[in-house]
Amino acid sequence: MTAERLDPRQVEAFRHARDEVLGHIAGAAARAGRDPACVTLVAVSKTVPADRVRAAVAAGLTTLGENRVQEGAAKIPEVAGATWHLIGPLQSNKARRAIELFDVIESVHTADLATRLDGIVASLPGRGPLPVLLQVNVDVDPAKAGFLPVELEAAIDGLDALASLDYRGLMTIGRFTDDPDEARPTFVALRAVGERLRARWPRLGPELSMGMSDDYATAIEEGATIVRVGRALFGERRAAAAGDRPVPEDRFREPR
Repeated sequence: MTAERLDPRQVEAFRHARDEVLGHIAGAAARAGRDPACVTLVAVSKTVPADRVRAAVAAGLTTLGENRVQEGAAKIPEVAGATWHLIGPLQSNKARRAIELFDVIESVHTADLATRLDGIVASLPGRGPLPVLLQVNVDVDPAKAGFLPVELEAAIDGLDALASLDYRGLMTIGRFTDDPDEARPTFVALRAVGERLRARWPRLGPELSMGMSDDYATAIEEGATIVRVGRALFGERRAAAAGDRPVPEDRFREPR
């Protein structure tokens, strides 16, 4: 990566956006009687070019989320000083590359994928356990990926046998709605799934990754410890191929 002078106006704009989002996080945490320091802000940088992402990192947005392994492979080497989460769907044939690139994989949505990741990590000399979140389709929505709650409960014994994964907690996608309160039942349900699973499986960590630009405050009120915010930080997305159609924020669906 070559040194590049950052545009101070761009850095300041990102700093302002970050402060505004953190203010909303603090307000939501206060309403729930929680410490805002317990909420991690993941800045979703999908479709954002590396030069803008570098400015965002300089502004303090140092935990970044990408939806696709391919885009991460092109961008991560160009951006220093960040921690990277994979938040989009992961195909098994890209598992090894995802392990090489990302610090956390939030979208482990099947037992087969967990087994694949575990096997690769176990084969890497000196590699510690891979931090992952288990994606749960709490709404039983056919348009979303993830374990159904009953499937995840049935899979605990098999997942527990995978020693090379560090199960940090759970992730879900909110409902496709413009009204944050309509997404609230999803967040309540994920919190309940986490409480129920941890009572049986102490190895599962406390993280709850839920909430995006439109509903992250609601998610925090219901227990989110990680929020994935894109548009509120980077603005409206544009299609990567230079079309003029906005790209929906990280409400990804399973590739067909």
